[in-house]
Amino acid sequence: MVHYHPGELAAQRRAGVVEQAEHSRLGIGTTLPPPAVEFLAEQPMIVVGAADAGGRMWASLLTGPPGFISASDERSIDIGVRPVPGDPLAPVLAHPTEVGSIAIEPGTRRRMRLNGVSHPKPGGLRVRAEQVYANCPKYIQQRTPQCATHTRPPTPPVISKTLTPRQQEIVRRADTFFVATRSASGACDASHRGGNPGFTHVLSPDRLRWPDYGGNAMLMTLGNLQQDPAAGVLLVDWYSATTLQLTGTAEVDWDPAIPMPGARRTVDFYVERVVQIDNNSPFTWSAPKYSRFNPTLDPQADKP
Repeated sequence: MVHYHPGELAAQRRAGVVEQAEHSRLGIGTTLPPPAVEFLAEQPMIVVGAADAGGRMWASLLTGPPGFISASDERSIDIGVRPVPGDPLAPVLAHPTEVGSIAIEPGTRRRMRLNGVSHPKPGGLRVRAEQVYANCPKYIQQRTPQCATHTRPPTPPVISKTLTPRQQEIVRRADTFFVATRSASGACDASHRGGNPGFTHVLSPDRLRWPDYGGNAMLMTLGNLQQDPAAGVLLVDWYSATTLQLTGTAEVDWDPAIPMPGARRTVDFYVERVVQIDNNSPFTWSAPKYSRFNPTLDPQADKP
């Protein structure tokens, strides 16, 4: 039986969702049911979160033709690729390490998370599951993959300490991003965040803010941040296949003086390093159909 760690329990108490969280906990397993195996085999992408050798958290995009993710047994999945050269997690995933992962099918608004320990294998990874569970479809924008018009390989990474004006614009336009966190014991998690474009505010070149919308009440991301502020953020420009990977620290404001629409709490993310890789996917995505659960945004944005 899977239990919440003390940070998650503290976050759930703070948010007043203990009863709902306990109900959601019953859906967390350690094995892959047949529907999960089928779902993963159909996916062309998965996001993996982990810490690098310096302890910084990152989230990486892995893509491949349907079938590149498969179940090797009821507790393990095989991923048929590794991060591209220059990805911050490429070196660490060459060795056994704690990872969190999330697979999303935007066309049907389904998602599944699998957290555990990754081991390298020829041409890819094998992840031994410690937590397996599905999530609700809230805040997922409906879109479908399509072949990219470019034929160029991923570019060498462009690394900086803060966001450039162009990168800030990618953040402002984003309707989706992924966040990786870890517990005090080092167990990692990768989660999805979605909303209407503009839901993530750029307060400065090294500081972002986003609302924490209500979901399944597990509060695994916020629970990890109760124990360790390290966090990694992945943004994908769905039209150009450019990825932005940010690492830094995150802080939860449980009672913001100026709440963001649709959220009782907010998260401030302090950027320490940025990695941009262009052409980091063999496909792009169609224009989105926004989730009906996305809160309407305040016309005032990007206010510190």
